[in-house]
Amino acid sequence: MPIDPQGKTVLITGANRGIGLSIAEAFLNAGAAKVYAAVRKPASAQALIDKSGGRVVAIAMDVTRPETIAAAAKTANDVQIVVNNAGVLAPGDAFSDAVFDNLDFEINVNVKGLLHMARAFVPVLKANGGGAFVQLNSVASLRNFADFTTYCASKAASYSITQGLRDKLSDQGIQVISVHPGPIKTDMADDAGFADIADSPQTVSDGIVAALKSGEFHVFPDTMARQIWQGYEGFAKGVVEQAMTAEA
Repeated sequence: MPIDPQGKTVLITGANRGIGLSIAEAFLNAGAAKVYAAVRKPASAQALIDKSGGRVVAIAMDVTRPETIAAAAKTANDVQIVVNNAGVLAPGDAFSDAVFDNLDFEINVNVKGLLHMARAFVPVLKANGGGAFVQLNSVASLRNFADFTTYCASKAASYSITQGLRDKLSDQGIQVISVHPGPIKTDMADDAGFADIADSPQTVSDGIVAALKSGEFHVFPDTMARQIWQGYEGFAKGVVEQAMTAEA
């Protein structure tokens, strides 16, 4: 169910910097009528607001606080495309002293945050005649990297949930997209030590807009992601994207 962003109302979590900012700019360039920048501190989106020609509205949201998501869904009740970009990473392997704290932190944002976003905004999309729900996952959802063990686990969980959303909403006029970047030039990538191999955030934002227009579920946008997609595509197309039926 392809969707053209032209004239649409979009909400993006974490739209004040990094990949989220690039996504917001891509939607503006694609002709979106309005972009809600859902951020913890609305003032942090002021630069984006100033150059948007009145098309960006900052809205307070913290994905670790479900009440702020519910309030945002009431305010942004005209939204047609939701992009859940917010995510966190806490480096450490399975033997790190902070491993359980890291896991709780990442699950709270990367997994529970996704569930809260879907539960709050899918009814809004339905009320507006359908639309799209885009989830930022990662290549780390497919392969565990030992120095980021719990992050990979949280992204594997969010990818699994995204698949469930696709299956649940496929006949309800809502396109679900799962985005799997590799290292991208962001503060998170810098902190993780990937600055030298990271691609531009624009590869992600352009990939999302293209997937909306084409109706694709999976987006593997950058150099590392495309390499992984070469090995994964057969399984993704043959298993993940296929309707499964139970046989007696």
